Amino acid sequence: QVTLVESGGGLVQAGDSLTLSCAASGRSINTFYMAWFRQASGKEREFLAGISRLGRGTHYADSVKGRFTISRDNTQNMLYLQMNSLKPEDTALYYCAADPELSIQRLNGRTPRPDYWGQGTQVTVSS
Repeated sequence: QVTLVESGGGLVQAGDSLTLSCAASGRSINTFYMAWFRQASGKEREFLAGISRLGRGTHYADSVKGRFTISRDNTQNMLYLQMNSLKPEDTALYYCAADPELSIQRLNGRTPRPDYWGQGTQVTVSS
């Protein structure tokens, strides 16, 4: 079992930057594909970004490409999401997720469905 805990959310203004963190415990993440998702009120959960086991491969949703950057530090068992040029439409509950079997190559362009999820951290962007 692995537990994931997100942090770093908050209230910011449009155009601001924010970095989210995800701390993993119970198991090392060096064998896990990891990803970020978000869910806005009344909307379905949306895939944002994924990162390969060693952090050398990434993929992004069109809605955030060029603005968000996913990264990881396996020595610290941490996952990060750097968010720039935030917009009000970025307001959502942000989740980190992990899966020991998924890979970007295996997904072949499909939306990932990871096995493990955090509880989420709220990001609110005001206009």
